Amino acid sequence: MSEHDAGFKAALEEAKQGAKEGGIPIGACLVDKDGKILGQGHNMRLQKDSATLHAEISTLENAGRLPASAYKGATMYTTLSPCQMCTGACLLYKVSRVVMGGKPAMSQIFDSEQALPNVFAENNTFVGGDELLKQRGVEVVNLKNAECEGLMKKFIDDHPEDWYEDIGDAPKKSQ
Repeated sequence: MSEHDAGFKAALEEAKQGAKEGGIPIGACLVDKDGKILGQGHNMRLQKDSATLHAEISTLENAGRLPASAYKGATMYTTLSPCQMCTGACLLYKVSRVVMGGKPAMSQIFDSEQALPNVFAENNTFVGGDELLKQRGVEVVNLKNAECEGLMKKFIDDHPEDWYEDIGDAPKKSQ
């Protein structure tokens, strides 16, 4: 799994499209075991005034109705560690592998006075279901892609209220 995979490239392009539309820059792409793209999409919560259209959900929706066998051996490429809802969808459809571009660190949700080192450090995540995926036998790959992490850092810095809403949380306040 690498940044050169067609699925990852498609997910990254979707994230950029979401940013161009004024949305949250997260993209995803579902690829079957033979390398065929089944669906792709990006976070559409802001654009569609939706509570649930995260990138992975948008991707599954765009893939359309598929037989259960289509997901066997499939890979979900996503530019950010999937949230609990998207993790649940990957588990429901028995996606075999999740490849993520990166995951934001705790420092992205705390005020600067409380910021922790290594803004996008591995195992410093505040949201995401990668541990649950691993526990359920899903292979999880974190590419730690600087472009994905940069898109999210800029969005979170510029639009913290939209980010907290996207992850179902309230902004953190300094004490």
